[in-house]
Amino acid sequence: MKFLKDLSLSAINAGFVTVLVGYTSSAVIIFQAARALGASPEEVGSWLLALGIGMAVTSIGLSLRYRMPIATAWSTSGAAMLITGASGTSMSEAIGAFIVSGLLMAVSGFSGWFERVMNRIPLSIAAGMLAGILLQFGLDAFASLNSSFGLVFAMFASYLLARRLIPRYAILVPLVLGATIGLVQGSVDFAAVELTVATPVWVTPTFTLDALIGVALPLFVVTMASQNLPGLTVLRASGYNAPASPLIGWTGTATVLLAPLGGFAINLATITAAICIGREAHEDPGKRYVAAMAAGFFYLLVGLFGATVGAVFAAFPKEFIFAIAGLALLNTIANSLVTALREESHREPALITFLVTASGVTLFDVGSAFWGMVAGVLALIILNADSKRPLLKRSGTTTKPEAGSPRE
Repeated sequence: MKFLKDLSLSAINAGFVTVLVGYTSSAVIIFQAARALGASPEEVGSWLLALGIGMAVTSIGLSLRYRMPIATAWSTSGAAMLITGASGTSMSEAIGAFIVSGLLMAVSGFSGWFERVMNRIPLSIAAGMLAGILLQFGLDAFASLNSSFGLVFAMFASYLLARRLIPRYAILVPLVLGATIGLVQGSVDFAAVELTVATPVWVTPTFTLDALIGVALPLFVVTMASQNLPGLTVLRASGYNAPASPLIGWTGTATVLLAPLGGFAINLATITAAICIGREAHEDPGKRYVAAMAAGFFYLLVGLFGATVGAVFAAFPKEFIFAIAGLALLNTIANSLVTALREESHREPALITFLVTASGVTLFDVGSAFWGMVAGVLALIILNADSKRPLLKRSGTTTKPEAGSPRE
């Protein structure tokens, strides 16, 4: 079986880091969103279970089908919108809104509408957006030197040595070393860890006009603009000619099916996907899909033991999380910047995209990734108005590489 031949420790480690970063960076927002809708502790556990199952099935299924590292995630921006925008909405009304939002995602995917939009975005703009999304993770890694110099510097030094001597395990080495140092120093606290298995809680949906306008439509727009758009960009900026229609369609379908259990929005991953796509997952780009499949497996475990795994991740110091995330994304940040600035006529628009995205600006509850792309496209149109070349067309077409192999 080809999957067994492609299986590697580095890919499994990349999948684990993907879940580590994704869960520790935004799981608290999921808890807050569920509680904002009046969820009981059992319902919160059901949300994590549904999301874990959805991310597992879509990450494993889509990655295996297309032999590309297609990682999925929950909609962090969507959850943040629910905290502030779903006030006064009952749980059953919210579930109905989740189903409608998922249907809209599925239709926009399977109809080809989203694919047509993505095919008009130049690669330089897409790469600038990706670099802007990931920049803060790189900065946080080294800013952590201020509060925990010994831990972070040791992880950084071990990363450099591993990159030089055993590059396939360049992230595994600092991960193990950092965890060991944390245990020795006593900065890892497992006191709050208890083994708890989540159980599904079904909520019968109620469909109301207020929830449709106030929850379903904003959730759909935010998820598409702030999650799926940059998520597909991550894949294409790395050279994977991922088919947008089925990816968006199936994640939307998964949302519809799991919404009654709390799966409010499942979409393409962005930051965590970049970890699966990086060289640290595997030297051969055609074998990096295993990392996304491994992430799906770990997300399933997170769902089954949501509260327990969350407590384990929370037991490690935040500097450890910042450092391992930043180191895992260094190579992807570098490649994105090279791609963004390669073509001279697109250089300034790509830089504007990078800066707006990195600024973290949020307008109308839509994140900076979307506005960075809007600013970059606007700059491209204005600055190259006299050009005879089609502006809103990908500057370098990406043909499907053999075995999912991207350009390096």
